[in-house]
Amino acid sequence: MGTWDFGPFDNDSAADWCGDLQDTDPARRVELIRDTLTEVLHESEYVEGDLGAAAVAAAAVVASQLPGGSQLTSPYAPDFLTGGGTLEIPADLPPLALRALDRVAGDDSEWSELWEDSLPKALTALRPVRAALESAG
Repeated sequence: MGTWDFGPFDNDSAADWCGDLQDTDPARRVELIRDTLTEVLHESEYVEGDLGAAAVAAAAVVASQLPGGSQLTSPYAPDFLTGGGTLEIPADLPPLALRALDRVAGDDSEWSELWEDSLPKALTALRPVRAALESAG
């Protein structure tokens, strides 16, 4: 996984996932987000880095669509959202996204292992995402 910064979209896997979300039929985008978050939670042992990065991106997308969520400005975020588009986020997605973030940032996760000594910085970059998700609950 190529990574260039600490943001939720600043790696190859997240950027690829955002491209998939962009290309998905608009009626199925929420389903793709839910599937990504759920897949992380169904991993019984180790969460691979690509899946973890996709789940972080999905959680950031959910957070961006909530009241108080940060507008997406990353050039790697889905174009339809950076261009002013929106998604209607069902009430079950913010708590699902929080659980997925906890799983990705916890033990048995390649995402957290890849950050090694920089994990505190990576988690700090996710604070606005967590804050928006927590306030929705």
